[in-house]
Amino acid sequence: MEWTGPELLEIYRRMRTIRSFEEKLHELVSAGKIGGFMHLYAGQEAIAVGVCAQLSQADTVGSTHRGHGHCVAKGVDVKAMMAELFGRSTGTNRGKGGSMHIADVEKGMLGANGIVGGGIPLVTGAALTAQVLGTENVAVGFFGDGATNQGQFHESLTMASNWKLPVLYVCENNGFGEFTPTEFVVPVKDIVERASAYGMRAVIADGMDFFDVYEKAGEAIELARKGEGPTLLECKTYRFYGHYVGDQTPYRNKEEAEDWIQNRDPLDIFESRATEAGVADAEGFRQIDGEVAALLNAAVEEAEAAPLPSTDEVLTDVYVRYES
Repeated sequence: MEWTGPELLEIYRRMRTIRSFEEKLHELVSAGKIGGFMHLYAGQEAIAVGVCAQLSQADTVGSTHRGHGHCVAKGVDVKAMMAELFGRSTGTNRGKGGSMHIADVEKGMLGANGIVGGGIPLVTGAALTAQVLGTENVAVGFFGDGATNQGQFHESLTMASNWKLPVLYVCENNGFGEFTPTEFVVPVKDIVERASAYGMRAVIADGMDFFDVYEKAGEAIELARKGEGPTLLECKTYRFYGHYVGDQTPYRNKEEAEDWIQNRDPLDIFESRATEAGVADAEGFRQIDGEVAALLNAAVEEAEAAPLPSTDEVLTDVYVRYES
């Protein structure tokens, strides 16, 4: 695909928004301004944007506990996301979902999920819905390498392959399941090897390179829309922060981490590719950096000033409640 300057700058804006959003959250949580666990997506931006750049609002996405990047990439309002993380009534889920349950169904974001692999059967069901209704919609499930040891991963991929469902399964293999290196708990070198058990198409992408993810995800999405079934896409990547804010990563090799962060940053790779091709210049990227920074400062200011949910609504927006 031949890209124009405005197209590339818009892609970069989405990636920069994810990175800056996560850096801002790291700052806020570390300062005690936001409570609870926070799992940051920094380092994996090329995957979320590379996949979601090819989806319509009608297409659906299922996320993970590390879901802010998927939300931004799918077009969820950044200010509403920030308000949600502050627990405010102006949040995407009226302040009741928080980081691990943030969602916006109108944008096709079925939600982050605190259960490892919990989003996989949800997008499988969404794909079945699309097939039964005869739409050309596609469902995408993001999950980590650790989720591929969960039963719902194997059950869902079996079902999707048997029924040729229009779904793309995206494994963001960042090398660690929480604090455990992937090779300690996964008996195959590449996650995609597992797809052969289901007769499913499988592809590996460089998860730090937007263009590689975009190309390979695009082909899989096109096949799904045509009714040719699912694909397992494994994106090799690395999370720049620990499992959660406050995790000091004593389990990681320091030299390896520095190499990934300093030499494989997906935003740096993207900018280098775009400028070397003569399609965009550094001035345009720096302007976007400033605009994104201003957006996030405004998002924090508005979130802090927004009201908390009313106690009168404590039992609204819940699926099940107990009544004696």
